[in-house]
Amino acid sequence: MSRFTSREDTKICSTWPASTHDVRFNHQHVLRSVPTYSAVSTDGLSPVSLGSAGLKVSKIILGCTVYGSPDWFSWVQGEEESIKQIKAAYDVGINTFDTANIYSNGQSEIILGKAIKQEGLPRDEIVVMTKVFHPVTHMDERIHGRASALADSKGYVNQYGLSRKHIFDSVKKSLDRLQLDYIDVLHCHEFDPETPIHETMHALHDVVAAGYVRYIGMSTCRAWQFHIMQDYALNNHLTPFIIVETDYNLLYREDENELFPTLKQFGISSVPWSTLARGAVAQPLNREHSPPADSQNSEGQQWHDTIILRVEEIASRKNATMTQVAVAWSMSREGVCALIINASTTDRLMDAVGGLDVVLTPDEIRYLEEPYSPQKRHY
Repeated sequence: MSRFTSREDTKICSTWPASTHDVRFNHQHVLRSVPTYSAVSTDGLSPVSLGSAGLKVSKIILGCTVYGSPDWFSWVQGEEESIKQIKAAYDVGINTFDTANIYSNGQSEIILGKAIKQEGLPRDEIVVMTKVFHPVTHMDERIHGRASALADSKGYVNQYGLSRKHIFDSVKKSLDRLQLDYIDVLHCHEFDPETPIHETMHALHDVVAAGYVRYIGMSTCRAWQFHIMQDYALNNHLTPFIIVETDYNLLYREDENELFPTLKQFGISSVPWSTLARGAVAQPLNREHSPPADSQNSEGQQWHDTIILRVEEIASRKNATMTQVAVAWSMSREGVCALIINASTTDRLMDAVGGLDVVLTPDEIRYLEEPYSPQKRHY
């Protein structure tokens, strides 16, 4: 029997009804300044269906951005501590792990694979997600996939993007690093404007048909980009996306305007990867860094700060942490299926897990959302 609840207790995620880009490795993405927990309720971790697929995932997905090599970024953890945290996550009921080829230039995938083997995590139960797009470079180089001219000049021709060649090469290298026979969900890390849609979607379908991948997803995209890719797959009887990873939190809700309605039309759920707004809503406001009231940045900063203060207020009122309030708000959103959480310690991960048991009232949700003002898109 799984560590989860019985099959009868399995719940369907808050998915949409059936239909009638920046890379995420800012150090503030890591949880911080939370109390130590010796125990936490994991009742909310019962598995949910990932979008319209039959695949079951935990509502908290362990983000593996912080696992790899400190040589990539100073805030990244080394192998020993990373494996301990991966095992701890599994022990409390997290069965889903999200990584990418680019994280620590492949070291994140290597560590996740070692943890699965070393700790005996059952392959038939766990869900492994990784991504394709960006180049895996030498540890002392960081090249964003969109910088194609720079990548080419550095000797990474054909080693980035969503071409057929790179998709197949990247998947096989990810499998080698993970020491796995297949990837459960392969996400396109972002949209590739240099490769024809038909080439990308046929290649994604073919890695599924070849047995290398079980499902495909999209990440960090605009509504029109997802629409043309998904529409092409469906109209040509190819493997469609089952999920989209989104940059979505209390301080950045631009995907509500176009992407979420598009996902609703296709019957697709989203998995936010920035629930804590890179740590901003997980800790009390640093008033020393707020701009003067008459500064050019004060207007935007004021609504931003107001939301953080309201998160702090509701957390105090509900005897919860700010992280837990942010998690509770995200899980209350229509179409959100699960959340990716990157945590630098097990205690901080458990803090986020505790947010699944926090229930916000409609008035509290409105109170948190009311100050928000539209802003320029991040990508």
